[in-house]
Amino acid sequence: MGLVSSLRTFVCGHHKRFWTRSGIDKNKALVEHLQQYGVIKSKKVAEVMETIDRGLFVPDGNPPYVDSPMQIGYNATISAPHMHATCLELLEDHLQPGMRALDVGSGTGYLTACFAMMVGPEGLAIGIEHIPELVTTSIENIKKSAAASMLKDGSLAIHVGDGRLGWPEHAPYDAIHVGAAASEIPQPLIDQLKPGGRMVIPVGNIFQDLKVVDKKADGSVNIRSETSVRYVPLTSRAAQLQDS
Repeated sequence: MGLVSSLRTFVCGHHKRFWTRSGIDKNKALVEHLQQYGVIKSKKVAEVMETIDRGLFVPDGNPPYVDSPMQIGYNATISAPHMHATCLELLEDHLQPGMRALDVGSGTGYLTACFAMMVGPEGLAIGIEHIPELVTTSIENIKKSAAASMLKDGSLAIHVGDGRLGWPEHAPYDAIHVGAAASEIPQPLIDQLKPGGRMVIPVGNIFQDLKVVDKKADGSVNIRSETSVRYVPLTSRAAQLQDS
C-alpha cells in the first residue's frame, strides 16, 4: 500500500507539474519510482518499461502513471504498473532474444508489447484476449508504440480466443503470463509451456496468489507462491460481459 499511496501523493500533490511536463518524463518518472521502491531491480525491465509508454495503453481520461489498476471496459482492467514490473522481473530469464512468449488476457496490449521488446524480432510474442473490441484497441495502441515494427513483421500478434486454452499454434512457450485469476491452473497452459519455461499466473477466487510455475527439463512441474494478489477472474467471454 505504501507504494500506491506515495505515488498518488506524488502525482496529486505539488509535484504534479513535473509529472505532466511531457509523456516520456512521466513514464520515465514512474519507472524510476518503481526502481526506488525496489519493485524493478533489473536494468532490462527498466529499459523496456521506459521504452513502452504506459500512457499509450490506458483509456483516455485515466491517469496512466499512477500505480493502480485501471478499468478498460468490458469488466476488464489493466494491471497496476508494479504488477507488470513484478511479472516482467519474474519472467526476464524466459524473455531472452529469440524466445517465445504468450500473454493470456492481453487487454490493452501493454505487457504483450513489453514481451515483444524483450524477445526481439527474432522471437515471438503472442497476446490472446476473448473480447474482440479489446483486441482491436490493443492493436491500435501497439501501432503507436515502440513495438509497432514487430506487429508489422509478425513477431508480435494479438488474437481473439479463450486464453484458458492457450494458443497451441505457436507452442511451446518459454514464458506464459496470465493476466486474470484462475480457480486452478488450466492444463492446456501447462501443456504449452516449454521444458525449462516459466508461467506466472494468479490463482484463487476470493483469496489469490501469484503462482510461479516452472517446467523442468524432464517435463515435471514445480509451483510456488510469489505474493498475494487481486485480479479479475479468468472466465468465459459471456460470463465476463454478464458480470457487471
